[in-house]
Amino acid sequence: MPTRGIMPPMCFSDSDNQNTGFHRWHSSSPLGVRPCNSTSRLGATAKSDGVEFVVFSAHATAVDLCLLTPEGERRLQMFGPTNGRWSIFVPDLKVGAHYGYRFYGPWDPNYGHFFNPAKLISDPYARALSHIPLHTPEIYAHEVNQDYEPTVWPPLASAVDSAGIAPWSVVIENDFEISPRPLTSPDKTIIYEAHVIGLTKLMPSVPAELRGTYAGLASEGCISYLKDLGITAVELLPVHAKWSEPFLSKRGLTNYWGYSTLNYFYPEPTYATKQAQQAGPKAVIDEFRGMVSILHQEGIEVILDVVYNHTCEGSQKGCSLSWRGADNATYYMQDLANPGHVVDVTGTGNSLNFSSPEVIGMTLDSLRYWVEEMGIDGFRFDLGVTCARMHGHFDRQHPFLVALANDPILSTCKLIMEPWDIGFDGWHTGDFPVPLAAWNDRFRSDVRDFWVSNYAALHDSAAQIGGQSGLATRLAGSADTFYRDPNGIVRSPLSSVNFITAHDGFTLADLVSFNSKHNEANGEENRDGSDDNRSWNHGFEGTFISLENSQLSDKQKEQIRANRLRTMKNLFATLLLSAGIPMFVAGDEIARSQQGNNNAYCQDSQISWIDWRTLPWQDNLRKMIKLLLRLREANPVMRPTKFATGSPARPDSLHADLEWFARDGRQMEGASWANVEGRVLQMHRCSTYPGQSDMLLVINGTPTDATLLAALPEGKRYYLAWDSTWETPADGGYGQSDDFPTSPSYCVKKEEIDIPADSIRVYISSK
Repeated sequence: MPTRGIMPPMCFSDSDNQNTGFHRWHSSSPLGVRPCNSTSRLGATAKSDGVEFVVFSAHATAVDLCLLTPEGERRLQMFGPTNGRWSIFVPDLKVGAHYGYRFYGPWDPNYGHFFNPAKLISDPYARALSHIPLHTPEIYAHEVNQDYEPTVWPPLASAVDSAGIAPWSVVIENDFEISPRPLTSPDKTIIYEAHVIGLTKLMPSVPAELRGTYAGLASEGCISYLKDLGITAVELLPVHAKWSEPFLSKRGLTNYWGYSTLNYFYPEPTYATKQAQQAGPKAVIDEFRGMVSILHQEGIEVILDVVYNHTCEGSQKGCSLSWRGADNATYYMQDLANPGHVVDVTGTGNSLNFSSPEVIGMTLDSLRYWVEEMGIDGFRFDLGVTCARMHGHFDRQHPFLVALANDPILSTCKLIMEPWDIGFDGWHTGDFPVPLAAWNDRFRSDVRDFWVSNYAALHDSAAQIGGQSGLATRLAGSADTFYRDPNGIVRSPLSSVNFITAHDGFTLADLVSFNSKHNEANGEENRDGSDDNRSWNHGFEGTFISLENSQLSDKQKEQIRANRLRTMKNLFATLLLSAGIPMFVAGDEIARSQQGNNNAYCQDSQISWIDWRTLPWQDNLRKMIKLLLRLREANPVMRPTKFATGSPARPDSLHADLEWFARDGRQMEGASWANVEGRVLQMHRCSTYPGQSDMLLVINGTPTDATLLAALPEGKRYYLAWDSTWETPADGGYGQSDDFPTSPSYCVKKEEIDIPADSIRVYISSK
């Protein structure tokens, strides 16, 4: 393939200088046939008679379109700039053509300019890529040493051509019809966070050739499992094409989670089947679209975890694959006090510049593409605060947030913010406007405190640690955080995405099995990952398997395992019975372990893959979670759509929509909430509409059995629907088919209830 070095630094013409007011670095390539229309979209668009190419660069002085042909690389000089856009129409070019760009402009790293026409740059709007590049010096715009560090600073421009290493963009045309979106209402939504590979890599019901792929996720075996459990939406860890960081490659690891984006339009090709990868980018895209379509047909939504806050290119010392080579100063947030250095509020080396209209536009275009062309139902925005920083500061009225809320396409999707980043003023749970929901980290912390870390303290000392007020606030929907949005609009509790575990942190089983993280496999001497886990090992540090293989007595093993299981069931019940949208991590329902690793981002291994080989106690746990999900689906009182008022929800009701009672059956008051002997309480939630059941939730968060006076309102009969002390639904009288019990023998007939230590009971009334 022909190569060409960069142009000499003073290669410009006087006429260009007179006409434009700045030095125009020359491209010696022939000019194309004609520019595109002003209405042409960014990227490559196939037409009946050729292909339109449009790319943005505010600071380039010339741009070459590079086409890969059988004869080698063919270069055409593009027309522009017109409002920062460069364009060219190439007649007779077909879908499937490989292309890239070479950008000419100032080489001035001290001011954030890394233009280097020796480097082939992929289109930021490319719908597909030819391949994922390797780590080599060629992909850096500057000269680097063996550790990929600049040889000097300011760095010297590299004259080595990158066309043989860099990914080529591919002209794509979608013609695969996708089944309509299920449009599941938020109150009925159950989010199951999963990794494409990890979910099915070891799933025996999935054909071997499909395991760990898009097609595997859409296989009959996987879908049957999801539907049987009661899942309505899968939230996939990032599926945008990714590129692993150099420090991981040196260790023989990869960015398994995918939070290192190479392209915002193309699905990660390595998640497709080998057959699709061999067939090319179009087959990869079609496999992804087929997966979405099949899931839609089965009533399951697909939500994507998206990483628009940073890219794989790293800091100003990083590589030049796409955005940096096209216009570093436009795409990345620059340090105004130290020009040429990018601001890092993400912990990855760079942050995309959401003060730039072009970055906002690219993000919106990408989101619409995934909805309109790929069928996606919603998005979870990684480090969402970065996407709302204007000139470095978080802005509740940021143009990007306003655009999301008012876009006729995107506003119909499920939009979920991770409401923090690591920069100054980076924590904003509850500060995003409607219709955006957000991960509720306060829910995670308060629920973990009540059932795990504070409960552990109760076993270690006689002192009472923590009460029930924090837990009650989360059960009621976190009105302290989500009641009104920044514009004063009264929100629904469904603005809160409740979670106890996520991909980042301990799994549920590890939360009850480890006091400390164990991330040695990551190669960072256990320094990575959070130390704020609020976990408890219940008396033994290690997995359930390690516990069984330990030197403890059989009685000790049985007690620790039973206590761990009880805690997991309490956590699950709190999650699924709280007002808000519940989310849990794939495999938590069968006590999946990551061997104590709370930062498995680089573990494409059995540490991260779900082991579906289960023991009877794991199957019983899954059945108990499945029963909870079925109860939630069947009883609207378990999934309220409005914040409680403390008054009757309807005129004919004798009871308030939400009431709290102490162990003596009296309503909780200020003194009751402050009682150091708290942690035993009752929550009664009244149905919103006639003909629906009410619910009584009874909680004993102490290490001793308790007797309480049941707060059962007059007029209805209640049956015990779920109890965390049950090993299996059969203990509650459910048959093999998990039919709901209807016999009066399940109705509560006495006022006093004996509730075991460390447990939750759920009572459902007659209608």
